[in-house]
Amino acid sequence: MSKKYRVKCHETDSACRGLVKFNNSVFAVDGLLPGETAHIELVYGKDRKSTTAKLTDIEIPSPDRVKPFCEAFPRCGGCTLQHASYEAQLAMKQAAAKKLLGEFAPVKKIIGMKNPFHYRHKVHASFYRSRRGMELGIYEENTHKVITVPDCAIQNKTANGILRTLRKLADEFRLSAYNEDTGMGLMRHVLIRCGYVTGQVMVVLVLAGTNFPGRSRFIEKLRTAHPEITTIIQNINHQKTSMVLGESETVLYGNGYIEDELCGLRFRISSKSFYQVNPEQTEILYRTAIDFAVLTGKETVLDAYCGTGTIGLIAAGKAKNVIGVENNEAAVRDAEVNAKVNGVQNVRFLKGDAAEYMKKAADNKTARPDVVIMDPPRSGASEEFLGALVMANPSRVVYVSCCMETLRRDLKVLCGNGYKVEKVQGVDMFGWSGHVETVALLTRKAR
Repeated sequence: MSKKYRVKCHETDSACRGLVKFNNSVFAVDGLLPGETAHIELVYGKDRKSTTAKLTDIEIPSPDRVKPFCEAFPRCGGCTLQHASYEAQLAMKQAAAKKLLGEFAPVKKIIGMKNPFHYRHKVHASFYRSRRGMELGIYEENTHKVITVPDCAIQNKTANGILRTLRKLADEFRLSAYNEDTGMGLMRHVLIRCGYVTGQVMVVLVLAGTNFPGRSRFIEKLRTAHPEITTIIQNINHQKTSMVLGESETVLYGNGYIEDELCGLRFRISSKSFYQVNPEQTEILYRTAIDFAVLTGKETVLDAYCGTGTIGLIAAGKAKNVIGVENNEAAVRDAEVNAKVNGVQNVRFLKGDAAEYMKKAADNKTARPDVVIMDPPRSGASEEFLGALVMANPSRVVYVSCCMETLRRDLKVLCGNGYKVEKVQGVDMFGWSGHVETVALLTRKAR
């Protein structure tokens, strides 16, 4: 029989989990808020060496505690903070940013969302069979068990409606759901992208094989129910993998992409394009990054890890020229198309490793950028990239990060090699979760 322990929470970690001190150890406890007194249960790993703490009940709740609005919380993992008011979430994220990054520079007040509901304009769901028939849901946290979220409060409303229709149609057409264990079945996933400004809608049906019984009639019924859909794609993924999309695609309706507007520019979005899921806050995030860069029209800007070119194209309007570097060939193609669509001529996009390009730029003094804007993956920048960045010696570096821990690590490297952090700004992109985007401005130290 497990034993409960009484604890008091004083603060949260960077993921907004409650921190408690117990048995000379510090535990991060999901669902616990600052100021709360609660009971926890220790959960030991198989080797008895690793221990985690699980919340069992709240004795004295925080005034910031609220009733979760979703019946799937916290199992689905899409939200981790439905037990906290939105104002409390922002306060926890601000505290985490100050704790992790405050040693470098002042941390400005986090920019919250006007409405933290239905902000996700990219939606993914998986097909599965239950006793009630075909279902569409999302993976329970840390598992491959799919659970149904009937009307997700953070997903785009149009996407929610399309998911309901797809579930009914899959049942009506007696289509089979893919089983990860056996490798049998047809319908695997659905990916929906919705344009925030344009209202254009893409639906990607991910199948385990090419044989789609009744496909034409299925697509006709889907379009009749949702005339707002502008393109439909059939993606084939027959691999036993956790990757959602396969390599092979067929456009079933429309032109195979949607367009949306961001910071006054128009962007083409394909099924595999990286495009932030919260467009309204993305505009704030990118404008913050461009403001931090203090461009005068005379600078050469390097957009490292440029993806489909969103930040670089926005910066091009205030810079002499922009060079975007990205390792993903499909993203580079999208970036080139986006440049043409917007008539931007002072930008070029290159496929390649950002660190390798930076090394070449450092060796060729005439090619060195004046400003570097970098938006690396969650793992942060590589040692090679940071070393090359220091060699290239740009006057300003704008670092956009989705992980404050790796941002802290990389800032330490840069601050130890001739740079100082001027300011840090958090932007909340993902309400009801512990994630936060952060922008930091670095300048060269005076010599």
